[in-house]
Amino acid sequence: MTVQETIQNTLSEMLDLSHLEVINESSMHNVPKGSETHFRVIAVSAEFDRQPLVARHRVINDLLSEQIAGPIHALSLQTLTPEEWLELDGKTPNSPPCLGGSKFDKSN
Repeated sequence: MTVQETIQNTLSEMLDLSHLEVINESSMHNVPKGSETHFRVIAVSAEFDRQPLVARHRVINDLLSEQIAGPIHALSLQTLTPEEWLELDGKTPNSPPCLGGSKFDKSN
């Protein structure tokens, strides 16, 4: 099972989600082709109602703690209630472009 599938399955099984997107953004970064290290998760759930953003993120981070300790290097989270999702018309901002990490660090 891929890391992406593991993330999807874990979140789908553990949360009551009305919408879930797990996007592998590894190709946008300075990693080998086919890597599964950088992910963006858009999770929409009524369970997030009346929860501050940091609490929503903690829920996801706790559920994915094993993957975060292992293969995941970066995880971008957009955690929304169904009402917030409707207000955004189902659109979230794209991730910013990668600056390349150390390959652009002129101090090396």
